[in-house]
Amino acid sequence: MDALDRRCVNTLRLLAVDQVEAARSGHPGMPLGAAPMAFALWDRFLTFDPADPRWPDRDRFVLSAGHGSALLYALLHLYGFDLPLEELRRFRQWGSRTPGHPEYGHVPGVEATTGPLGQGLAMAVGMAMAEAHLAARFNREGHRVVDHFTYVLASDGDLMEGASHEAGSLAGTLGLGKLVVLYDDNRISIEGPTSLTFTEDVSARFAAYGWQVLAVEDGEDVDAVASALEEARAEGKRPSLIRVRTHIGHGSPKQDSASSHGEPLGPEAARATRKALGFGGEETFAVPEEVRAHARKAAQRGAAARRAWTERLEAFAKACPEEGKTFRRLLAGELPDGWEACLPRFAGKDGPVATRSASGKVLNALAPRVTELFGGSADLAPSTKTLIQGSQDFSREHPEGRNVRFGVRELAMGAAINGVALHGGLRPYGSTFLVFSDFLKPALRLAALMRTRVLFLFTHDSIGVGEDGPTHQPVEQLLALRTIPGLTVLRPADANETAAAWRLALSLEGPAVLALSRQDLPVLSLEEHPQIPSGVARGGYVLAEAHPAPPRGVIVASGSEVHLALKARELLQAEGIGVRVVSMPWVEGFLAQPLPYRNETLPPGVPRLVVEAGVTRGWGEVAGAEGEVLGLDRFGASAPGGEVFRRLGFTPEEAARRLRRLLGGDPPPAGFRPGAP
Repeated sequence: MDALDRRCVNTLRLLAVDQVEAARSGHPGMPLGAAPMAFALWDRFLTFDPADPRWPDRDRFVLSAGHGSALLYALLHLYGFDLPLEELRRFRQWGSRTPGHPEYGHVPGVEATTGPLGQGLAMAVGMAMAEAHLAARFNREGHRVVDHFTYVLASDGDLMEGASHEAGSLAGTLGLGKLVVLYDDNRISIEGPTSLTFTEDVSARFAAYGWQVLAVEDGEDVDAVASALEEARAEGKRPSLIRVRTHIGHGSPKQDSASSHGEPLGPEAARATRKALGFGGEETFAVPEEVRAHARKAAQRGAAARRAWTERLEAFAKACPEEGKTFRRLLAGELPDGWEACLPRFAGKDGPVATRSASGKVLNALAPRVTELFGGSADLAPSTKTLIQGSQDFSREHPEGRNVRFGVRELAMGAAINGVALHGGLRPYGSTFLVFSDFLKPALRLAALMRTRVLFLFTHDSIGVGEDGPTHQPVEQLLALRTIPGLTVLRPADANETAAAWRLALSLEGPAVLALSRQDLPVLSLEEHPQIPSGVARGGYVLAEAHPAPPRGVIVASGSEVHLALKARELLQAEGIGVRVVSMPWVEGFLAQPLPYRNETLPPGVPRLVVEAGVTRGWGEVAGAEGEVLGLDRFGASAPGGEVFRRLGFTPEEAARRLRRLLGGDPPPAGFRPGAP
């Protein structure tokens, strides 16, 4: 690289060092080593416009090694994004726009929240999937309106994580030729040399996945990195991994040491680094004018590309008006007019039907109208009912397909659909059994943190799974999901509640889970229960009123247990005990309702029994101090589903007995423990 390139690279390095020193915490080693490859990408290839950082056909850059955030903030500042130098000085401080790991939505130019290693790479796979699908659907001869790359900067740690194995395998299978990963091969992790734990041939591994694998042995050679990027961009049919040999902490007294990974260099070592990189003196956060002027050229190049794309989009809309209208709508993230009218209504004669099957019917009723629906299952589509009928599979041969075969890769699936949503233009969904939501918990958490508009369809939601036994019967998963801030968890009781749950989920500005039954359930008629759609949207509602009124007791239930509650109500009312049944598919939604509505639904002073075939924790606020939870604080068992419910105490008779006791009737049995059947 020439003198100006070197000056630019070292400016990036020292901006990162200065941020970490100012905060007295952070990770200087990776930015010092990886700055040359980041500069080669941003300066010569990456297409972006700081004046319009969200324009749809920009290239995406994902810093999967999110601990190196100081490098990303240095890049964003230098290349003209809305991130003033003062924010770099406030690195990792309360209220700053430069948090310790990159956070989506916090500052323009951050494409994904990263830091949990492997997740950024897997989300980038989803971004590349979205680009390939939208390009196949909308590009026409003479009108290329989707044509961009997804780039990743990944670390040794990223490639150790299981997510990278799943995502790398998936990307190779799908032939995502516009995905390029720069692998920062610095051979150091927190505990010391990677030889302690990471001895496989990474290049051979990715080649086996079906990737093009390139190598740059001198990470300081910007021209060699640029040459490899050119080769990767020209490949087209395979994703590319570029292994770049770097030195962590380059130029500092701590070069090639684990101590440079996650702690400040310290004032003395920082001064020595500054001097070694040609920035003498004591001035920090320095950006030479010739460096800033050079960086402006890349921004100007991106602005010109955006203007050209805008012209192409207008020409496309004129040549293909219907497709152009749809494409603009997808880019805006707006659902089509009248989409809610596509939601099916289920009658009693349609039942009994499992809510997983009802969900499949809803999906296929919506799919012809809501063409942005795009997703699939972790090798369970026949069971989770998540195939869009009449659509091809999304593949290297048919990227226009909407059915994604994720394979047995739950974590990659969760991260990838986050990436699809972050890319924009599609409404992705992913599916597996509820018990296997544990495999994709990191992606669920990031979905909530980023507020991605994704839908997780988790079926086989209880001990009703039956014969597959406790390994496949979720008990604690609903509670775990409900504790994630910002994740809407819906457990519908029947087909019509399922349709209402879909309606709510697609209307949200954030992620949602639908927990769906394996077993068939009766249909709650909308003619008899017209309050279902609005009730689901409020989290909980009166499904069946007490006769005689007012209620002497209330049974609250979710999912399949709602039908158990209705039968228990019949038993008690035959004895002259008026009981109200409240269906509560969305606990957090109900608890967020105004107090008058909550008190109207659950009258103060009226004993409450909550019924759910899961752990009892988390229901205390609904049950109240005088209430009780009929739940399951143990694992299930292998037997037919109905027998498992019966043996573990989930029967109308047991629910009636519990409520009767709350009303001062039957005494508790010997050894009774609240919440345990």
